[in-house]
Amino acid sequence: MELLDRINIPQDLRSLDAGQLQQLCGELRDEITSTVAKNGGHLSSNLGIVELTVALHLVFDSEKDRLVFDVGHQCYAHKLLTGRRDRFDTLRRLDGISGFPKPEESVHDAFAAGHASSSISAALGLARARTLTGGDHSVVAVIGDGAMTGGLFYEGLADAGTSGEPMVVVLNDNGMSIAENVGAMAMHLGKMRMRSGYITLKHWYRRLKETVPGFVHVYNVTHRMKQNLKERIFHCSIFEDMGFTYIGPVDGHDIEDMRTALTIARDMDAPALVHVITKKGKGRAYTEENPDAYHGVSGF
Repeated sequence: MELLDRINIPQDLRSLDAGQLQQLCGELRDEITSTVAKNGGHLSSNLGIVELTVALHLVFDSEKDRLVFDVGHQCYAHKLLTGRRDRFDTLRRLDGISGFPKPEESVHDAFAAGHASSSISAALGLARARTLTGGDHSVVAVIGDGAMTGGLFYEGLADAGTSGEPMVVVLNDNGMSIAENVGAMAMHLGKMRMRSGYITLKHWYRRLKETVPGFVHVYNVTHRMKQNLKERIFHCSIFEDMGFTYIGPVDGHDIEDMRTALTIARDMDAPALVHVITKKGKGRAYTEENPDAYHGVSGF
């Protein structure tokens, strides 16, 4: 664990280049897999959120900013990056570290979460408290598409969207709860995932900025035109009509793309939702092929 051994606090991530960040993600998956194989726990969901967790810690300061993980069983990479590596082998054991966020365990855990669909409402409460007390930190809710089956998700979304409170909702969309999602909302998100043409155009446009001399000036001038075109073609009524600025879909395994999207969302003075597409069980053939079987496991 060459790189993971060097990460004592999340700020240490910022000294790594793009290649090292990818290597670190591999090391995080190795550590999570070996620990869950011995102790049991949630595997597929944690493997799928590794790059997203790294991107969150590159953009936000979890010691000051408030990261609220919905459900909470996908927080293993978060714990490894926030000073608990030396105790990670005690995961889910008597007197060991919890398999869920636990504020009593670390200042980096903002909210104790089980299975609830409650992260947006909790984050909104934290955002309102921040505003009332004159704070300037960010508040982020990380919620999976599976949690959209709970009514509290929509109550929180409606309240947050009309509140005007600056906050970020990260929708981690892997098409699954424990098993594959079904229903109208799952179909709606499925259509949004198919907007590959926009993602391809965005990658091509960014490459021009990086490779063509002087194109950065053209990029700056046309950026607003691109945003307006996106809004006209890819309007996402269910989120935008509820008061959120919608950003996405973003490749949830591309750290730089997520870093850019999360930075834009963070710097908005309004509610923003970042739609991230991930693969449950990412990085292991057996978990990618059978993500539901490896959702929650005993030792193996």
